[in-house]
Amino acid sequence: MNGRTTPSLVLDDGVVWPEDAVEVGRIVDAWGVKGGIKVMPFSSDPQALFCTKKWFLRPPEQAAGALSRPSAKVGAPSVAKPAAAAPARLTAPRFLQMTTVREQGDVIVGTAEGLDDRNDAEALKGARVFVSRSAFPTPEPDEYYWIDLIGLNVVNRQGEFLGQVADLMATGPHSVLRCVVPAAEGQDAVERLIPFVSAYIDSVSLADKRIVADWGLDY
Repeated sequence: MNGRTTPSLVLDDGVVWPEDAVEVGRIVDAWGVKGGIKVMPFSSDPQALFCTKKWFLRPPEQAAGALSRPSAKVGAPSVAKPAAAAPARLTAPRFLQMTTVREQGDVIVGTAEGLDDRNDAEALKGARVFVSRSAFPTPEPDEYYWIDLIGLNVVNRQGEFLGQVADLMATGPHSVLRCVVPAAEGQDAVERLIPFVSAYIDSVSLADKRIVADWGLDY
């Protein structure tokens, strides 16, 4: 350890990007004609988008291996024509001070300072929305945010290692833990899907980073 820390990301307007930022949704389109935006939340209970008016944006991720399409077939004569103006898109992290946020069907709609017309809002299409984890409301007893479960070690009642939580899958009535045991020498990686329900989950300790489940190695 050399005692050095990673410098905080400071945005153009002087706002500091939170170290505990959690991605909670994507901007899918403009809303209305006065700069409103539509956000598709990642959770069916999108409280993280309502718990704070401070939203942080990152540009859309380019799909791995994406290639630009050739403008003409090889050997075909080229035809000169004016190039269409490319739509403006977010190219760097940005802070949004939200002024209104509400649900509308399956999406969240909102307005923010500095977004004054539809063109401004359309420029944010595809942007990834983050909020500070510290702003999340305190969950009820025996309730957990999915982000807090990622990385926890899962063991069974016999103390056998079932894997580390890689992510959660929504299956309608409940979520399912996707637990992964990394590949080792001479052994392939192992993946287990464990329903996150009281019938199978004995305990969750965020402090110990451990989940105890009533689950066998051969299930």
